[in-house]
Amino acid sequence: MMECLIYYFPISGVKTYIFLPPLVMFVISSVVSMGGVSGAFILLPFQISVLGYTAPGVSATNFVYNIVSIPSGIYRHIKRRQISWALFWIIIAGTIPGILIGYYIRVLYLPDPAKFKIFAGVVLGLLGIRTIQSAWDYNVSFLSKDLNNGKLTVFISKEKVGLLKSEIYSGSMRYEFSTLFLVLISFIVGVVGAIYGIGGGAILAPFCMSVLELPVYIVSGAALFSTWINSIIGACTYALMSYKTGIDAYPDWQLGVLFGVGGLIGIYVGSFLQMRVPDRIIKSILGTVLLFISARYLKGIL
Repeated sequence: MMECLIYYFPISGVKTYIFLPPLVMFVISSVVSMGGVSGAFILLPFQISVLGYTAPGVSATNFVYNIVSIPSGIYRHIKRRQISWALFWIIIAGTIPGILIGYYIRVLYLPDPAKFKIFAGVVLGLLGIRTIQSAWDYNVSFLSKDLNNGKLTVFISKEKVGLLKSEIYSGSMRYEFSTLFLVLISFIVGVVGAIYGIGGGAILAPFCMSVLELPVYIVSGAALFSTWINSIIGACTYALMSYKTGIDAYPDWQLGVLFGVGGLIGIYVGSFLQMRVPDRIIKSILGTVLLFISARYLKGIL
């Protein structure tokens, strides 16, 4: 009886139950979107290790997932005045050039699944360590405690962007960071994100929270929005360049949309739950998942 629910995706060669992609991503995105990421960093290992999709197009399919799934989360952040436009434009200025470079590295130097797993494992491992470390930082913990007690204003009231320094104001709180430093980091993230198949939010959100010491409610909206824009550019780059060069790196649009439907609902739920879960818990969940996947991919060389 269940056989009638199995569907074959011709582009990726994946054969699975039609309900599995949206169900899996609903569960994943409901949790991880609380930290300002879409869940694509976990989707890629699921496609590779569970569905057996190992061609370079798996990275592009991740981008399709982001395109469909993220708008619900963006809407909620805009409605609550929790989009830092300063942070968004600074991130975009760095990531877009990096996406083009990342595409060429992926298809020319990392088409082999074994090598790509090593790359993904290193990226996820470093990210997981830094995320968990920041979760138990005293200053971040103190901010989370005050936020959950309702002592801080949780919307952005004012922003200033300069070539060297940018400032974000939320009530009586002021957050300052280096503009050029964030652009440089965003460029590197754009390269890595295009190789992996994420818009960059999975890397930049923990970075902004831990290194720049920005609270999650300021970071998450800008991270989601920039991830969405970067994913549109990334998916189009993979599709157009594959058509032009003949390299098989087309995104599986059908599979990506199915994943995206589950993520669309999950991210909406996650953005609603975000203000009810402390920073420390959100970061601990993200970091633990990242380290687990990293260990799985690196176990063969450790």
